Amino acid sequence: MKKYWLSFISDINLFSHVKDTVSAYRFSVSFKDFNENLIDPIKMTFDSKVYSQTLEQTIQNEIMRQIDKSNTNHIGYFHQNIFKYFDSDWIVPKEWYDIINEKKKFFVEMKNKHNTMNSASSQKTYMRMQNTILQDPYSTCYLVEVIAKDSQDIPWLCSVDKIPMKNDRIRRMSIDKFYALVTGETTAFKQLCQILPIVIEDVVDSIIKASSKNNTVLSELLAISPNLLQSLYLMSFDKYEGFKDFSFLKF
Repeated sequence: MKKYWLSFISDINLFSHVKDTVSAYRFSVSFKDFNENLIDPIKMTFDSKVYSQTLEQTIQNEIMRQIDKSNTNHIGYFHQNIFKYFDSDWIVPKEWYDIINEKKKFFVEMKNKHNTMNSASSQKTYMRMQNTILQDPYSTCYLVEVIAKDSQDIPWLCSVDKIPMKNDRIRRMSIDKFYALVTGETTAFKQLCQILPIVIEDVVDSIIKASSKNNTVLSELLAISPNLLQSLYLMSFDKYEGFKDFSFLKF
């Protein structure tokens, strides 16, 4: 096992956690998954024409968008689950909060970006945290943001029913400050970021790549109609009036 020289997580645990994340990555999309995402053929028509793409390119872009969306969720798994390797007191419950430390009475909600919560979601989260600290006067709740506006550990200012709320035990914290809180090392998050590309490379090199399934979306669309654009419209609108014999006009 290569040495990664992080004091707050063992080499084997870091490697294993990164491997779990990489192994969950998605590389292909089935025709069923492609269709379940409610493809908008009109938008795809615009995209293809406006960006001067072939329809195959536009479809491939949509496939990559779906793959990327799935993989983004796995990065959330990486951030959320790494703390249990720092200290066994940190757990990842199935519901309620993203991370909990019952011993220290810390309750954590994690967000990847500071702008991902709308007003309704913010209020709901804040009220849940209010309820937590009311039930346990020794508890502290944290909204931890991986990509925050600033390096910060401040009371979370939130408006609930247009009333500004503030409590020192409901805090808004950037991920670097949270790593410092958990590990006791001010630059722990920086250290992880510095070594992470090397760990990912080691993991990828160690995995025996099984032949990944090819995306079958294009071939299955061609089976509906040899005209790809017509296939997209029939896939979405086949139950609409007049689409049983749908074809494009030619001038």
